[in-house]
Amino acid sequence: MATFFGEVVVAPSRAGLDEEEEREETPEDREIRQELEKKRCRRGREVEVLWSGRSGSCAREPLECSRFVVAIGRNAAAFLSSFILDSVCWEVVGVVKLWNEWCRTSSSTNVLPTDSFCLFYRLIADPTVLLCQCSCYVAEDQQFQWLEKVFGSMQKEGLQVTILSTCPVADYKTQESTLTLASPFLRALKTKEFQEQVCCPLLEQPNIVRDLPAA
Repeated sequence: MATFFGEVVVAPSRAGLDEEEEREETPEDREIRQELEKKRCRRGREVEVLWSGRSGSCAREPLECSRFVVAIGRNAAAFLSSFILDSVCWEVVGVVKLWNEWCRTSSSTNVLPTDSFCLFYRLIADPTVLLCQCSCYVAEDQQFQWLEKVFGSMQKEGLQVTILSTCPVADYKTQESTLTLASPFLRALKTKEFQEQVCCPLLEQPNIVRDLPAA
């Protein structure tokens, strides 16, 4: 249970729906689901993380990381490109590769910048600072794999993680008219372990974060 609204907490996942929430599957739904399952079986739903210059025993050692900034979605990724990565201070050091109905990464094992990948950058002046641009879609059944494999590559002690994401103003719940809101605007969520001052107001009730940023 959260000690205050705006705190990030880990909730147990639900493997399925309750009986009263189950919806009867139509023949059309069944056909679509079966076709998608066939494609998934052929392509595979595995999430693969590739790091440049790490092989053998070195690949099994966790990356030393003090700060990890993840930009999820095209708008957040574009923000990183425009205001942080637009210099020679960063180098591409890894990618996340996956396949789903909305994302088709290639079978190449090269670590090259491409719009389809989740790209990892390392600050040349301080290799313990990493950024991730995740502009591709990560399906619901791939999110746990994404988290497990990305964070499984890094040391956990002393690691500070910052997530950047966006959502439409129309989805923002407030008593004010959204037409009068200055757009874009910024809200924050934080864990109880984060003791520093946040740079903007906390996200108000009853707004929530969904999908990969929430995971």
